[in-house]
Parts: sequence; structure tokens; C-alpha cells
Amino acid sequence: MIIVDKALAARAAEGRPVRIAIAGAGYSGRRIAYQIMSAVPGMRVVAVANRTVDNARAALEEAGARDVRAVDTPSALDDAIRRGQACVTEDPSVICAAEGVDLVIECTGTVEPGAHTVLKAIEHRKHIVLMNVELDATVGPILKAKADAQGVVYSNTDGDEPGVAMNMIRFVRSIGLRPVVAGNLKGLYDPYRTPDTQREFAARARQKATTMTHFADGTKLSMELNVLANGTGFKVGKRGMYGPSLAHVNEAAAFYRDRLVDGGMVDFTVGAAPSNGAFVVGHTEDPVRADYLKYLKMGDGPLYVFYTPFHLPHLEIPNTAARAALLRDATVTPIGAPSCDSVTVAKRDLEAGETLDGIGGFTAYALLENYATSRAQRLLPMGLSEGCRLKRDVPKDKAISYDDVELPPGRLCDVLRREQDVRFG
Repeated sequence: MIIVDKALAARAAEGRPVRIAIAGAGYSGRRIAYQIMSAVPGMRVVAVANRTVDNARAALEEAGARDVRAVDTPSALDDAIRRGQACVTEDPSVICAAEGVDLVIECTGTVEPGAHTVLKAIEHRKHIVLMNVELDATVGPILKAKADAQGVVYSNTDGDEPGVAMNMIRFVRSIGLRPVVAGNLKGLYDPYRTPDTQREFAARARQKATTMTHFADGTKLSMELNVLANGTGFKVGKRGMYGPSLAHVNEAAAFYRDRLVDGGMVDFTVGAAPSNGAFVVGHTEDPVRADYLKYLKMGDGPLYVFYTPFHLPHLEIPNTAARAALLRDATVTPIGAPSCDSVTVAKRDLEAGETLDGIGGFTAYALLENYATSRAQRLLPMGLSEGCRLKRDVPKDKAISYDDVELPPGRLCDVLRREQDVRFG
């Protein structure tokens, strides 16, 4: 942040703001547009793409834009950018192809449409920031490989738990400790929540019931830690992780002492104060360093707990965009082959002929599994589950495999996943 704010200030002084386009004008897209336009010098939202153009227009106008222009070609968008106009479009390929866009923020939370947008942006050499763990957890490693080939940055975001944890991991390494566990601080975890149980809360929060469902049923949690695992090489100690209920996150040192995984692991706590944010457990047996950490009240070691008691994704995402566009530094991004996989598990007894309703629905939730196990058992990634038709009955809490379903035809996300599995298999 200390470097980023200076770099943005320099771009503001030069009159050369980083030009941002946003794909998605829902809850996240609107708040991202507002944050950038109201609080970030040296950065400019030049366009918002959304299936419903009126929602894109509302996002820009709520953020203070005037004279918003609708465009349907990259050349029209480029003309508007030169004139200083903010634009809306229903076609995300327009923001990906325009020369006047430096970076695309994908925040639809969708897998299939999101994959099309990200692939098109990479094709046109645009840096990518994802507020879309659903897509990243499913096909992030192959998208990162394609971004590398085009020389652009592919990154998940500061503020969401994977980015918060990754920033702490880099800090812990910088002070001479080895990160051995990293993950989320959860207040609630119930895999059997449905849109019906979450509908009232969703209305109060002005969110979709499906969104609130996958926050509560562990699917978003699994996908967030999938992204972190793929960015670190960490694995899980068991399918679904341990998820201990602790009074305070500092108790994590004692809990994980006899459960560590070679190379590091991702996990989460439930109800542990401060019950928000992310944590990292670092290890050292260096006697000088251990003595100093004890003196500074970090505990007796050899495990030490670090945590950030908040996460502010919509406010912090401009930092990710600046790091990518100005410093070519990804907040959290796959390091190569997938490490983990968010697999589909039946939320209730399912019958042959039923169609899975995907993330945040009534039929399934996700558990995090090691990628090698998922591949060996041909388990269905949760990000590909929507629209799959069951060929046989599947009992509650059983992982669903590719052999149990018929995939919908013609999906790009399936093509990318097959390519990823072949490349890294």
C-alpha cells in the first residue's frame, strides 16, 4: 500500500490514470465503481459492462459519473475514453477489446460468462483482476497460464480472504518464519443452508439469496481457500478441512501443532474471535528469533499466529488493480498446477433425472479436496455443477463424480477445465 499510493499519485499528477473497465454491475460492481471514482486518484473507471445496461448506467451515476454514453463497439468506447466520457455496454467483449482499457475487473461471480470475459481480455492483453473466486477456483490455473503467455497479470484481489492471507504469508516469510497454515476466520458454517433459509437475511443485506447461501454453506469458503491453495501450493489435511471451533484465533497454534501437512495447508476456524478476516500460522525453531517473538508476546512457539481482523474487498480492490497495472505484482495467483479442488457434494438425497442448480442452490455444496484425489476419483468441480443432470441417485453428503452426471453441451468452462486437467494432470 505504501508503494501503491505513491505510484497512483504519480499517475494522477501526470494526468495518466489507470483505465479500469468493470464486468458486472451487481452488488460488487457498483461498490467497486463507487470506491474507485470517489476515493482513488490516479485511477479511472472508463466503462461498465452488464447484461442489463440500465444497471451499468446506475453504477456509474451512483459513483458520480455524468454524461454516461452507451457503446457497442471497441472503437466507440475508445472514442468516448478520449473524450473523457464513462461508458456502458451490454457486451463485455467491448471492454476487453478496446485499446483505451488497461485492466478489466471481473466481478460477476459467474463461471461460464466470466470465463468468456476473462479469456477475451487475455486475448487482447488486458490485465485481469478477479472478484470471482468461483471462476478462479474452477479454471484459474489454466487462465493464469494463458495470461502468462500474453504477458499480462492475472490476480485475485486484496480485501477478499485469499488476498488478505497471501499478503500475510508474504509478510511472515519476510520476517524469517515459514508459513504452515493459512485460512479464513468464519463466523458461521452450515452446509445445509438453502436460498429459503437465507432469503430474509439476503433481503436485509440487499443481496441475492443464492449469494447468501453459498456464503453460509461453505461453498464460497472452499473456493476462497482453493484460490489460496493454488497460489501457495498448500493442500488440505482432509476433505472439507478441519474447521475447528475455537474461542480465539490464537488457539490455532495449539490445534494445528499435530495436524500439519508437508508443504503447508489451508484451513479455517469457526467462531474464533475476532471472527472476521484471515489468519496465518508461521513456524520457526531459530532460538534467537523464538526468544524475540516470546519477548514481544507472540507465544512460546514454535508456531505463531498472525491475523488480520477484517477484510474489505470492495475498498481494497483498487490496490490490486494498481499492483497489477503499475507494478506487475499479483496479489494472489496460481503458481502452476492446481493444488486443491472444490468438489460437489449432495446437500440432500438426490434422484436420477434431477438437475443440479449450482452454487448457492438447493442441491449441492462444495468441500475442498486435494487436486490429486479429486482427479483420481473423477470428482465434479462445484464450479461446473450447474445444469448437470444426474444419471443415478446420489445420497446426501456424497461427493458427486463426472460419472454421476451428464454435462450441459457446449460450455467454454468445460473446455478450459479439460485443458487444465490435461496440462497439469
